[in-house]
Amino acid sequence: MRLRDWLPVGAVPEVAPAALAALLDRNSAAEERPQLVDVRTRMEFDAGHIDGAVSAPILELERALDGLGLDRARPVVAICLSAHRSIPAVRLLRAHGFDDVAQLAGGMRAWRRAGLPETPSRSR
Repeated sequence: MRLRDWLPVGAVPEVAPAALAALLDRNSAAEERPQLVDVRTRMEFDAGHIDGAVSAPILELERALDGLGLDRARPVVAICLSAHRSIPAVRLLRAHGFDDVAQLAGGMRAWRRAGLPETPSRSR
């Protein structure tokens, strides 16, 4: 990727926290539920993440991509703390053949403000 692809500025598709929560509803068909890639640090991820998300810190994402088991035919949502690291994640995923990619609007901060559930990886 080019340096400008890593800049956390510019518009990328977004999904609002409430809309993502609705898409993740257990009653939704599996092929409609987006795959979640959390690009925060492992420590941030372990403290609390959206159920079903895989951890791939932004600096490791490109190297880890093949091992994440993502399906290019299904949508992907990139998640970070405040919707800055997820911008280059969206660009990177698109560069690797994922067409339906968005970021969580406002990141985990917005998810938490909306009072939506998160799962810790271990006891705090």
